[in-house]
Amino acid sequence: MNYLELFILSLVQGVAEWLPVSSEGLSMFIMLNALHKEPSQALSYAVFFHIGTMLAVLFRFRKEFIEMLNPNSKLLKIVAVSTIFTAFTAIPLLSLIKGFKSGELVTLLIGAMLILTGVLLRMPKEGYRNLEELKLKDMVMLGLAQGFAILPGISRSGTTISLLLLRRVREEHALKVSFIISVPAVVGAAFLEGLPEDISLIPAVLTILTTFVVGYATMDLLLRFARKVKFSVFCISLGLLTIGFALIMGVY
Repeated sequence: MNYLELFILSLVQGVAEWLPVSSEGLSMFIMLNALHKEPSQALSYAVFFHIGTMLAVLFRFRKEFIEMLNPNSKLLKIVAVSTIFTAFTAIPLLSLIKGFKSGELVTLLIGAMLILTGVLLRMPKEGYRNLEELKLKDMVMLGLAQGFAILPGISRSGTTISLLLLRRVREEHALKVSFIISVPAVVGAAFLEGLPEDISLIPAVLTILTTFVVGYATMDLLLRFARKVKFSVFCISLGLLTIGFALIMGVY
């Protein structure tokens, strides 16, 4: 990929990561259908783009991560348990997606998963529990749910926040936990995938830096925006359009 393509995709990741619309699904859709990447290449880049926004989360919640150095921290237990169970769903699904050879098939999957995300976001939710009230069952469910977000089109933040709200966790606590548990998940995915094969050191560093700056600069604004907009309608509509696009491409 050239510098312009990397820059555009960095902007997409830096903005979409904070919205319940699947930044992975959007970036893979662009790479598959506009840049004509193979599905395995597109997935590798989609994981790579998350490194910058992961660093933005790490910096934004640096106080919470420092507090997690205390072995008695409840947040540390939540992160540890959820990360372990994320692997149970994420690793098999990652292997499955890497085996896909058809760009049209992956595009169909993205569309279907966007619709599923939209349906999930429409479910009624109201929270009153704080982090100290989370049980082991909640942490296990949270990890398993996060693992499914490796599927392009499934919003990681939308899925995990919705699950926590369905488990009656307060919204502000759900938001914080959702983003904090993304850090070890991204580290694990990046370790498994490695750097995309066709990117050199300087473009890689510039891409991570761009995504970090854009992500950190837009995080709070877009999180407030996401709470005011019905993204369920957006996800379902975008999913239907994506499926229609894939079917048309398959015909022609």
